[in-house]
Amino acid sequence: MAIAALLFIAINAVSYSLINTYWIKFAILVATIILFFLIIQFFRNPKRNTILNDAHVVAPVDGKVVAIEEVEEKEYFKDRRLQVSIFMSPINVHVTRHPIGGKVKYSKYHPGKFLVAWHPKSSEENERTTVVVANDIAGEVLYRQIAGAMAKRIVNYAEVDNEVIQGSDSGFIKFGSRVDVFLPLNTPISVKLNQKVKGGLSVIAKIYE
Repeated sequence: MAIAALLFIAINAVSYSLINTYWIKFAILVATIILFFLIIQFFRNPKRNTILNDAHVVAPVDGKVVAIEEVEEKEYFKDRRLQVSIFMSPINVHVTRHPIGGKVKYSKYHPGKFLVAWHPKSSEENERTTVVVANDIAGEVLYRQIAGAMAKRIVNYAEVDNEVIQGSDSGFIKFGSRVDVFLPLNTPISVKLNQKVKGGLSVIAKIYE
């Protein structure tokens, strides 16, 4: 945001010095203010008061539930899992949060393509990170940050063997993308297709002892 602010100030300083037409200078000023506002909106990280519960899986990101389906998870579990996918538009908060608390068992970055986030093969072919967190009640829960057509960088804070708190920051995806959560089969799902969820607040599944 600091870099953007300096850039926009420089642009307006140059336009003020070199452009004599008032309405053009004003248009540039308005455009840079709007762009800066959008950048602030995108990189915001609102505080979320997660209700800690080891039997609940909370949404890792803000967005819309676009898939609830049984799939073959090929990277870590190598078996059938229930996948819940949440799509983020560019105006959503893009902070990724830990869906459960516990120990980080696995964390891996994969370079890849930039297919649109809703493409069926984006989960396996796009740039992505895979993280697995485990606790005694929920067991192992895998979530995968997936870059979209606009997303060009994924930030992942999760490190293997770290103890993490449910709802705390796990990473960040720059521009529209999605996160997939992989749960044991027959897990009771608490959300529906096209439902909007908030990261760290909305319970997407409940796993009982």
